[in-house]
Amino acid sequence: MNDRNELASLVADVRASLEDAVLRGATDLDRGDELPATTLPEVVPDTSRATAWASIAADARDEAVPAQVALQRVRDDLGDCRRCGLHSGRRHIVFGVGDPDADLVICGEGPGYHEDQQGEPFVGPAGEMLDKMLVHVLGLQRGQVYILNVVKCRPPKNRNPLPDEVASCRPFLEAQIAAIQPKLMLVLGGVAFKTLFDTQQGITRSRGSWREWRGVPTLPTFHPAYLLRNPAQKRHTFNDLKALKVRYDELGGGR
Repeated sequence: MNDRNELASLVADVRASLEDAVLRGATDLDRGDELPATTLPEVVPDTSRATAWASIAADARDEAVPAQVALQRVRDDLGDCRRCGLHSGRRHIVFGVGDPDADLVICGEGPGYHEDQQGEPFVGPAGEMLDKMLVHVLGLQRGQVYILNVVKCRPPKNRNPLPDEVASCRPFLEAQIAAIQPKLMLVLGGVAFKTLFDTQQGITRSRGSWREWRGVPTLPTFHPAYLLRNPAQKRHTFNDLKALKVRYDELGGGR
């Protein structure tokens, strides 16, 4: 990566860290405020990498191929991934878990300590909260949805993944979604939302508003880890999940 890309990555990471601090109440900024605008240096795309992986998402889902087979092909393409620096500190690659034919995909940001130890997304305290959200609001068990993360390896000290780390995993994230072909998606937290929608808009102002990601109705809301630190915000996520439940039932979820 050249110096311009490195500077852009650094600035983006600082902005992400500042936003997280705002959400945790660690700064004097009001939680409803947008972060100050920052002009990022132009990032020169790594065209060789983009070209090499361009077919992964596009070829992930052939209608004649069962979703389970298509997902396994994506996992095989990922392999013992060393495409970014996160591989050096991981214990396990955390690919995803759940029903390959699920109507609902849930996307988080990245593995934490417990996820790295067990190789499965959302198995720590945040995972316990997610399971309760699924059961008590949506009426679904973990095995009835598919759960994945933007990045597949744990960032050091659970920091936000850097732009280059996100870029390395993104083709596989998109290929997983293409393989499953869900009817709905639930996006948890700012990192996942910004990655999927290529935006710098924060999750506080985005949660609860339906969007479409490549034709899939998608609802962003707070990450369970954030709710553990800020229990007063649970009511917002509860309302978001009720809206998701209505849409899920309308679309005949539960295939």
